[in-house]
Amino acid sequence: MHNDIKKISLNEEQIEEIVSRLGKEISNDYNGKEPLFIGILKGCIPFMPDLLKNVSINCTLDYLRVSSYEGTKSSGKITIKGDIPSVKDKDVIIVEDILDTGRTLMNVRNLLLEEGAKSVNICVLLDKPEGRIVDIKADYVGGHVPNEFVVGYGLDYNEKYRNLPYIGVLKEEIYTH
Repeated sequence: MHNDIKKISLNEEQIEEIVSRLGKEISNDYNGKEPLFIGILKGCIPFMPDLLKNVSINCTLDYLRVSSYEGTKSSGKITIKGDIPSVKDKDVIIVEDILDTGRTLMNVRNLLLEEGAKSVNICVLLDKPEGRIVDIKADYVGGHVPNEFVVGYGLDYNEKYRNLPYIGVLKEEIYTH
Protein backbone atom coordinates (compact mmCIF):
# COMPACT_ATOMS: atom_id res chain seq x y z
CA MET A 1 0.00 0.00 0.00
CA HIS A 2 2.74 2.48 0.95
CA ASN A 3 4.62 1.57 -2.24
CA ASP A 4 1.70 2.94 -4.27
CA ILE A 5 2.41 6.46 -3.00
CA LYS A 6 4.53 8.77 -5.15
CA LYS A 7 5.11 11.34 -2.38
CA ILE A 8 3.69 12.38 0.96
CA SER A 9 1.79 15.67 0.84
CA LEU A 10 0.95 15.92 4.56
CA ASN A 11 2.52 13.79 7.26
CA GLU A 12 0.84 12.83 10.54
CA GLU A 13 2.27 15.79 12.47
CA GLN A 14 1.13 18.27 9.84
CA ILE A 15 -2.37 16.78 9.88
CA GLU A 16 -2.50 17.06 13.69
CA GLU A 17 -1.50 20.73 13.50
CA ILE A 18 -4.15 21.43 10.87
CA VAL A 19 -6.89 19.66 12.81
CA SER A 20 -5.94 21.50 16.01
CA ARG A 21 -5.98 24.87 14.23
CA LEU A 22 -9.35 24.21 12.61
CA GLY A 23 -10.88 23.08 15.92
CA LYS A 24 -9.73 26.29 17.61
CA GLU A 25 -11.01 28.50 14.77
CA ILE A 26 -14.43 26.85 14.83
CA SER A 27 -14.60 27.01 18.65
CA ASN A 28 -13.83 30.75 18.56
CA ASP A 29 -16.28 31.49 15.73
CA TYR A 30 -19.12 29.47 17.28
CA ASN A 31 -18.57 30.53 20.89
CA GLY A 32 -22.03 30.78 22.48
CA LYS A 33 -23.62 28.62 19.77
CA GLU A 34 -24.12 24.89 19.53
CA PRO A 35 -23.33 23.87 15.96
CA LEU A 36 -24.37 20.62 14.32
CA PHE A 37 -21.42 19.00 12.55
CA ILE A 38 -22.50 16.91 9.57
CA GLY A 39 -19.76 14.67 8.21
CA ILE A 40 -19.87 13.57 4.60
CA LEU A 41 -19.26 9.82 4.59
CA LYS A 42 -16.96 8.07 4.10
CA GLY A 43 -14.21 10.58 3.47
CA CYS A 44 -14.74 12.54 6.69
CA ILE A 45 -13.47 9.59 8.72
CA PRO A 46 -10.93 9.94 10.42
CA PHE A 47 -10.89 13.74 9.98
CA MET A 48 -14.18 14.50 11.72
CA PRO A 49 -13.51 12.60 14.98
CA ASP A 50 -10.06 14.20 15.22
CA LEU A 51 -11.53 17.63 14.49
CA LEU A 52 -14.20 17.23 17.17
CA LYS A 53 -11.54 16.36 19.76
CA ASN A 54 -10.21 19.87 19.16
CA VAL A 55 -13.58 21.66 19.37
CA SER A 56 -14.10 23.10 22.85
CA ILE A 57 -17.77 24.12 22.65
CA ASN A 58 -21.00 22.17 22.92
CA CYS A 59 -21.96 20.62 19.62
CA THR A 60 -23.83 17.73 18.10
CA LEU A 61 -22.93 15.52 15.18
CA ASP A 62 -24.50 13.54 12.41
CA TYR A 63 -23.50 12.08 9.09
CA LEU A 64 -24.69 12.20 5.52
CA ARG A 65 -23.75 9.61 2.96
CA VAL A 66 -23.20 11.23 -0.41
CA SER A 67 -21.81 9.61 -3.51
CA SER A 68 -20.37 11.41 -6.53
CA TYR A 69 -17.08 9.75 -7.53
CA GLU A 70 -16.35 7.02 -10.01
CA GLY A 71 -12.68 6.06 -9.84
CA THR A 72 -10.62 9.26 -9.83
CA LYS A 73 -13.26 11.60 -11.31
CA SER A 74 -16.40 13.20 -9.99
CA SER A 75 -19.34 11.77 -11.90
CA GLY A 76 -21.26 15.03 -11.65
CA LYS A 77 -24.24 13.16 -10.24
CA ILE A 78 -24.91 13.52 -6.52
CA THR A 79 -26.68 10.70 -4.73
CA ILE A 80 -27.75 10.98 -1.09
CA LYS A 81 -28.15 7.64 0.62
CA GLY A 82 -30.23 7.42 3.77
CA ASP A 83 -32.00 10.07 5.81
CA ILE A 84 -31.15 13.75 5.81
CA PRO A 85 -30.36 14.94 9.35
CA SER A 86 -32.80 17.35 10.98
CA VAL A 87 -31.23 20.80 10.53
CA LYS A 88 -34.18 23.18 11.04
CA ASP A 89 -32.99 26.39 12.77
CA LYS A 90 -29.51 24.94 13.40
CA ASP A 91 -26.06 26.30 12.66
CA VAL A 92 -24.55 23.55 10.53
CA ILE A 93 -20.92 22.83 9.74
CA ILE A 94 -20.39 20.38 6.90
CA VAL A 95 -17.19 18.38 7.39
CA GLU A 96 -15.59 16.97 4.24
CA ASP A 97 -12.20 15.52 3.38
CA ILE A 98 -11.58 17.54 0.22
CA LEU A 99 -13.14 20.34 -1.79
CA ASP A 100 -12.40 19.46 -5.40
CA THR A 101 -14.99 20.16 -8.11
CA GLY A 102 -17.33 21.68 -5.52
CA ARG A 103 -20.44 19.98 -6.88
CA THR A 104 -21.04 17.76 -3.87
CA LEU A 105 -20.57 20.49 -1.29
CA MET A 106 -22.66 23.00 -3.22
CA ASN A 107 -25.51 20.51 -3.54
CA VAL A 108 -25.33 19.46 0.11
CA ARG A 109 -25.14 23.07 1.33
CA ASN A 110 -28.15 24.06 -0.79
CA LEU A 111 -30.09 21.02 0.39
CA LEU A 112 -29.44 21.81 4.07
CA LEU A 113 -30.49 25.43 3.57
CA GLU A 114 -33.68 24.23 1.87
CA GLU A 115 -34.28 21.95 4.88
CA GLY A 116 -34.27 25.04 7.13
CA ALA A 117 -30.74 25.32 8.48
CA LYS A 118 -30.08 28.72 10.09
CA SER A 119 -26.57 28.76 8.61
CA VAL A 120 -24.34 26.32 6.74
CA ASN A 121 -20.57 26.60 6.78
CA ILE A 122 -18.06 24.20 5.26
CA CYS A 123 -14.93 22.77 6.84
CA VAL A 124 -12.55 20.81 4.62
CA LEU A 125 -9.25 19.18 5.39
CA LEU A 126 -8.00 19.94 1.88
CA ASP A 127 -8.89 22.35 -0.88
CA LYS A 128 -7.98 21.65 -4.50
CA PRO A 129 -8.86 24.96 -6.23
CA GLU A 130 -7.61 23.79 -9.63
CA GLY A 131 -10.33 21.13 -9.68
CA ARG A 132 -13.20 23.59 -9.09
CA ILE A 133 -16.10 23.44 -11.52
CA VAL A 134 -18.65 25.42 -9.48
CA ASP A 135 -18.17 28.66 -7.55
CA ILE A 136 -17.90 27.60 -3.91
CA LYS A 137 -15.42 28.22 -1.13
CA ALA A 138 -14.96 26.50 2.20
CA ASP A 139 -15.18 28.57 5.36
CA TYR A 140 -12.51 26.50 7.12
CA VAL A 141 -9.64 25.04 5.10
CA GLY A 142 -6.89 22.83 6.46
CA GLY A 143 -4.57 23.14 3.49
CA HIS A 144 -4.35 23.38 -0.28
CA VAL A 145 -3.22 20.65 -2.65
CA PRO A 146 -2.31 20.86 -6.32
CA ASN A 147 -4.36 19.05 -8.94
CA GLU A 148 -2.96 15.61 -8.10
CA PHE A 149 -4.84 12.54 -6.94
CA VAL A 150 -4.33 12.31 -3.18
CA VAL A 151 -5.26 9.47 -0.86
CA GLY A 152 -4.97 8.64 2.83
CA TYR A 153 -6.50 9.86 6.08
CA GLY A 154 -10.00 9.20 4.73
CA LEU A 155 -9.33 9.99 1.06
CA ASP A 156 -9.62 6.96 -1.18
CA TYR A 157 -9.20 5.45 -4.58
CA ASN A 158 -11.89 2.81 -5.15
CA GLU A 159 -12.39 2.55 -1.37
CA LYS A 160 -8.69 1.79 -0.75
CA TYR A 161 -5.98 3.83 1.03
CA ARG A 162 -8.38 5.56 3.47
CA ASN A 163 -6.45 3.99 6.35
CA LEU A 164 -3.10 5.59 5.54
CA PRO A 165 -2.08 7.82 8.49
CA TYR A 166 -0.82 10.51 6.10
CA ILE A 167 -1.98 12.07 2.83
CA GLY A 168 -0.01 11.14 -0.25
CA VAL A 169 -0.09 11.43 -4.02
CA LEU A 170 -1.10 8.14 -5.60
CA LYS A 171 1.20 6.91 -8.37
CA GLU A 172 -0.51 7.38 -11.72
CA GLU A 173 0.09 3.80 -12.83
CA ILE A 174 -2.18 2.63 -9.99
CA TYR A 175 -5.26 4.32 -11.45
CA THR A 176 -4.47 4.56 -15.17
CA HIS A 177 -4.05 0.89 -16.10
